[in-house]
Amino acid sequence: MRFTPHVTVATVIESEGRFLLVEEMAGGRAVFNQPAGHLEADESLIEAALRETLEETGWDVELTAVTGIYLYTAVSNGVTYQRVCFSGRPLQQRPNHSLDEGILGPRWLSRAELAAQPERWRSELVLRCIDDYLGGERFPLSLIRMPA
Repeated sequence: MRFTPHVTVATVIESEGRFLLVEEMAGGRAVFNQPAGHLEADESLIEAALRETLEETGWDVELTAVTGIYLYTAVSNGVTYQRVCFSGRPLQQRPNHSLDEGILGPRWLSRAELAAQPERWRSELVLRCIDDYLGGERFPLSLIRMPA
């Protein structure tokens, strides 16, 4: 059997105690997730995080740190994901930006509002990434290396 993990990126974007989340359809229900998605060919992890955040929320952001690298096997499909989570700050919203299919829209929620709705999390990583960010986990973006 061949083991092929899926490389994904996510962003924790905080402003005034609220976090930029994506409300999206998954498995026939509306769930919350960080702006997140798969790494594409010929793309850096940082480029992927910026692209996914814009595609799913309409927000341009500035990445400031790596919050964590996570290995997660989804109960729903048995797929293993390696998630690189970045933190950053919002720059500007593009109000007329077309969002990815299945995205209901961006939502700004406090940690408490999100924690009160565990049945709406896309995965347990949603709150874990925020908690790691709030706990001060910040690694320099230089942690992400590209070939010279």
